[in-house]
Amino acid sequence: MAKIIELLQKLGFGEYEAKAYIALLQRSPLNGYELAKASGIPRPNIYTLLPKLEERGVVMRLDTPTGPRYAPVPPSELTQRLEDRFQHELAEARHALDEVSAPVEQDYVWNTHGYTALIDQAQTLVDNAKGELLIAVWPQEAQALAGNLRAAQERGVHITTLCLRACNQECGGCRGSIFRYRMAPEDHTRWLVTVSDGAEMLAGQISSPEEVLSVRTHQHLLVELGAWYVRHSIALATVVADLGDKLPQLLNPQTLEVLSTIGPIGSGGWLEYMEQVLNSSGTSHLPKRKETPVE
Repeated sequence: MAKIIELLQKLGFGEYEAKAYIALLQRSPLNGYELAKASGIPRPNIYTLLPKLEERGVVMRLDTPTGPRYAPVPPSELTQRLEDRFQHELAEARHALDEVSAPVEQDYVWNTHGYTALIDQAQTLVDNAKGELLIAVWPQEAQALAGNLRAAQERGVHITTLCLRACNQECGGCRGSIFRYRMAPEDHTRWLVTVSDGAEMLAGQISSPEEVLSVRTHQHLLVELGAWYVRHSIALATVVADLGDKLPQLLNPQTLEVLSTIGPIGSGGWLEYMEQVLNSSGTSHLPKRKETPVE
């Protein structure tokens, strides 16, 4: 019951309004005295509450020889009416806000906090994609975006997915051309990188449910960095995994020297670091590329 009251309050009901409507759904028609008793609402409040509910179209008044009695509007009719009203109000609000809004700076960089904000922003980028979508993702976020990614694929968006967990089994969230390489090796931190049509990027870091930081931008340099992170990660991991132990033998000493200087500190060099990353994901050979069909 508490959950239903909470849901109705999210739709604009007051606590007493929600309790009165639920009581009438369970037994009706009732007069004011009976409804107060059934709902637990104080009698003085019920007689000011009922006219408001009637005016809002939540209850119907039945005039009887013994006085007015009240019945609830059926839930299907009520929810449809609320949906229509909210859609109309949203359209009016959008029009009013557009009229007072100044042009948005296209090279913005938005910093946001929180997991819900990260997923909301990612869903927006996926939903806005028209031609191409690059995404580097862990299974938890792939599941949260599954419906949006499926819809994007169905409308013809070309999706390239880098599974950063390098899952051995399908999670069901990833879409498009899927490549499984653990290019973000830390277990305690997850990354989410989404690039839409080469024009907008979202990058998020999830350290814990309470510590989630993300950035969203149209800035060309940052968008390119995000896009090439996904592309280069897939390309480099594929080459290293394919050649394996043969790679050092195919490179000249000058190239090996360069690679030894550009790896993370303490890694022993880029090549050793890449081997460690691929080994951490269980990749000892070139994994199969997965292409999800359009449903």
